[in-house]
Amino acid sequence: MPITPKTPDVRVPRLVGLMAMDAREAAARQGVLLAAPDRPDFHRVVVDYVVRQYPPPGAEVPRGAVVTVWFDLGEGEGGGGAGVREPRLPIPPPGGLRRELDEPGDAFEVLR
Repeated sequence: MPITPKTPDVRVPRLVGLMAMDAREAAARQGVLLAAPDRPDFHRVVVDYVVRQYPPPGAEVPRGAVVTVWFDLGEGEGGGGAGVREPRLPIPPPGGLRRELDEPGDAFEVLR
């Protein structure tokens, strides 16, 4: 069934990955409203990214229905561990590549 502006049901747009202002615009174009329980000042949020939404994209809902979006990951949903890994501790010893290579000599010295 094609969804037209007069159809009472609309499809939920994909909002995950969008910035807050883009998510609001996409929702308005589809005819749904947005709610963000983790952002009481949602109407002023601009650059936060949507990380989760309910109902999922493509679901048919009545025009004017509320789609809930979240900007923070919940407990156990990732939220960390993949961030910046530098500087490494302990710091590698100075000396660069020369320190890593063995000095030239007998190639079979290690085996003896």
